[in-house]
Amino acid sequence: MASSSFFLWLLLFAVALAAVESIPVFVPGAYKSSLLKKQVKSAKPEIPYEAHYFPQVLDHFTFRPRSYKIFYQKYLMNSQYWHEGAPIFVYTGNEGDIEWFAANTGFMLDIAPKFRALLVFIEHRFYGESLPFHKKDLNSAKTLGYLSSQQALADYAVLIRSLKRNLSSEASPVVVFGGSYGGMLAAWFRLKYPHVAIGALASSAPILQFDDITPWSSFYDAVSQDFKEASLNCYEVIKGAWTELDAFGKRKDGLEKLSKMFRACKKLSSVDYARNWLWSAFTYTAMVNYPMEANFMKHLPAYPVEEMCKIIDGHSPRATKLSRAVAAASLYYNYSKTEKCFKLEDEDNDHGLQGWNWQACTEMVMPMTCSNGSMFPPSPYSYKEFADDCSRQFGVWPREHWITTEFGGMRINLVLKRFGSNIIFSNGMQDPWSRGGVLKNISSSIVALVTEKGAHHVDFRSATNKDPEWLIDQRRQEVEIIQKWLQEYYADSKQD
Repeated sequence: MASSSFFLWLLLFAVALAAVESIPVFVPGAYKSSLLKKQVKSAKPEIPYEAHYFPQVLDHFTFRPRSYKIFYQKYLMNSQYWHEGAPIFVYTGNEGDIEWFAANTGFMLDIAPKFRALLVFIEHRFYGESLPFHKKDLNSAKTLGYLSSQQALADYAVLIRSLKRNLSSEASPVVVFGGSYGGMLAAWFRLKYPHVAIGALASSAPILQFDDITPWSSFYDAVSQDFKEASLNCYEVIKGAWTELDAFGKRKDGLEKLSKMFRACKKLSSVDYARNWLWSAFTYTAMVNYPMEANFMKHLPAYPVEEMCKIIDGHSPRATKLSRAVAAASLYYNYSKTEKCFKLEDEDNDHGLQGWNWQACTEMVMPMTCSNGSMFPPSPYSYKEFADDCSRQFGVWPREHWITTEFGGMRINLVLKRFGSNIIFSNGMQDPWSRGGVLKNISSSIVALVTEKGAHHVDFRSATNKDPEWLIDQRRQEVEIIQKWLQEYYADSKQD
């Protein structure tokens, strides 16, 4: 899937708003960076869904005249297996085009016949085609102020209720699905709107990546661990490459030499573009270290971390660490061997990701650092630097504790043990976002499914005949739990 998203990239689904010395902050479910958005333009994926547009209100939480402004929210639907009264499976859209997430969430399509489910993928406001304002106006707090996770959740609730009425199937139970940032939304939707959805499957959802709930270095420590497990030499080469890269930045001919080494389509104007190019490749490859060939963020082979390390280990020890790191990173950008050069400084936005910088600058504040044990250069986190940059860009300051205030997260085991129900948190420990996820069962109905070899929402991908047994078993457990929720719902409905 997505999503992730992130998820995203989400993805989750990268925003480099801080000073040059600061680390890129990678977002669940997608891939985004104010310094680097290198993606190849691609056509919309062919998927078995019909597009619809729902008249959505701009602001669900105030009653001013402007609040009633209508925009058209895109959603996709597949009713091939559905009949009235059967379940409705809803994907809570991430930070991008909804087609992208539908194309990478084959799991829902795989299980639809078993449940005779209606499938619905709802696009997140301010992403893809679901824009309340013209694109040229999405550059200030005046318009972006209506972009938040709370508004998105309300969108989903309003749309789902309207859809059920229009289908004359208000008794149909709804289960929400989401990966990465979409998984966060799915879990929060179940908690905020339990009267709309009877359960949620939240895959690779880092709902604990806020405040100081999760150690700030955990994300990049996990990326580093993935590479170290593949090859200690590989980890050490990448760790040493950054010093060599910085040395080029101090040379008079450094940028010219780097441009040739990185096969840049035009001469680099800053060493930072080369640094982000490498950083992004290693980080996203760890996220999508799938056991099968896939084309989510990029077209990559099965177990791409291992393939990158084979490239590094296969080079002569006399080669520089930087040249070996560049050769490995090229796998991420050019596995298909179609790129003659790399556009390191271009900022293509191929999946409608234009809103995430705003979300990161307002509510999605996920502090990250790089520890001394990481393969990335040690890097601190400065809230003041981050907030100052957000203020310069948007004229607003981040609300760093808002997510944990609105949705919780602190002492989540004690809170949800008595309050929540019917949520599956699935995580794979190869995914660096897993460290911010729920990794232990909270109650008999809030369950954590954790796999040692799983990557970013790999369980949401379409089943293949090459899937390992652990992945087949993970999906089987998810289906059994969802089936139990539905059986309980229909049994309760008969007694009502």
